[in-house]
Amino acid sequence: MKKWLMIALVGLLAVASAGCRQNGYSVDLTDTAIVSPVYPEGFEFEDYDSRRAVRKANEVTEDFHRAFDKFSYQTASQIMKGSDQNQLYSPISLYYATALATMGSKGTTQRELLDLLGAPDIETLQEQCGNAYRLMYADNEISKLKIANSLWLDHEVNGMDVVFEELYLNAAKDQFYASVYAVDFSDPKTGDLMGAWISEQTNGTLEYEFNPDPVQIMSILNTIYFYDQWTDRFNKDKTAQDDFYLANGDTVTCDFMNSRYGSHGFVKGDGFTRSALGLKEAGSMVFILPDEGVLIDDLLSSPEGIQALFESGESQSGEVIWQVPKFSYGTSMKLVDAMKELGVIEAFSDKADFSGLVNVQAFISDIQQKAHISIDENGVEASAYTEIAIAGAAMPEGRAEMILDRPFIYGIQSRYRDLLFIGICNNPTVE
Repeated sequence: MKKWLMIALVGLLAVASAGCRQNGYSVDLTDTAIVSPVYPEGFEFEDYDSRRAVRKANEVTEDFHRAFDKFSYQTASQIMKGSDQNQLYSPISLYYATALATMGSKGTTQRELLDLLGAPDIETLQEQCGNAYRLMYADNEISKLKIANSLWLDHEVNGMDVVFEELYLNAAKDQFYASVYAVDFSDPKTGDLMGAWISEQTNGTLEYEFNPDPVQIMSILNTIYFYDQWTDRFNKDKTAQDDFYLANGDTVTCDFMNSRYGSHGFVKGDGFTRSALGLKEAGSMVFILPDEGVLIDDLLSSPEGIQALFESGESQSGEVIWQVPKFSYGTSMKLVDAMKELGVIEAFSDKADFSGLVNVQAFISDIQQKAHISIDENGVEASAYTEIAIAGAAMPEGRAEMILDRPFIYGIQSRYRDLLFIGICNNPTVE
């Protein structure tokens, strides 16, 4: 008999705990835990010796960086095009969740998934994901970039035993720091357990929606939680209300944070201006303002177009006037169709081969991601779950106005310039 595998992809970062009491959840995960990982040891914000040691021990190749960039641009183009609403998508959350699924695949199913991830083989994928995880992980008094993974396993379906491969579970624990839980997907209480885990990992910023499914045997959850402070915080006394012009011509009023830099980098691209605000962990939040009359959808119409937004254009340095709307909103999206458009077909069919994962026939039945972002004068908080980024001055050359009073694109990059989140702010007043 065919057994059904639901791999839920979740993007968020945080450390798991046995008990969770956030967003209305009050449960104890201890009895369901099979494996609890030991997360990388955090270090103080100014502990530069530890940073160097971690970098030396965890080499991430240029090939892996390029592969992840390509994945980010391809998936973002599919997922975000054609929307007139606020959007937020975490490429890295989807990447890690998909990588966990790929580790248990074989044959054509594996080849399609590896092609999308840009990895030559499972061994390289595991090693590079583990190294990148340890490099990005941050948990100190200033910044947090915490990625968490968990596997939720049902060992019985339709009266038959389901056995998960030990090699797979060990690799998930060692390279992906995955927690493993034994659950019953036909029991509504399982939703409380999964929701409590997600809430804990994401600092209470996300809630989980669960639908009991007696034929589901597995869920892969990945979470990412990000918090960092601006290198130069906005002065709250300068925050003031002003107009934001919607794409349809309407106007809304919101709070704008204001700042001015006498010498700051910016880029003039084909149809847009790009500039970034530094974050203390050495990442950045990149803002992309379309030129007057240029549609966001046109800029996001292809992977090459998105790559150009973040990588191309004429670099300049000069006076930059910042006017950034404060905003806070969440998004939810289904990702199966986007994955199919990008060439992952067999994994969603009865031909799927996940024999490296489980002893029964299994396939991916759903992929969804939920995300949340909030920015204010102090910094940025962003999170995601998939149910599957100091300053210097140069001689001024020009001037840019990052007056973000109309729909704009933004991204959050790690210190290694990996794209953690990409979003669209169409209306900063909508939560």
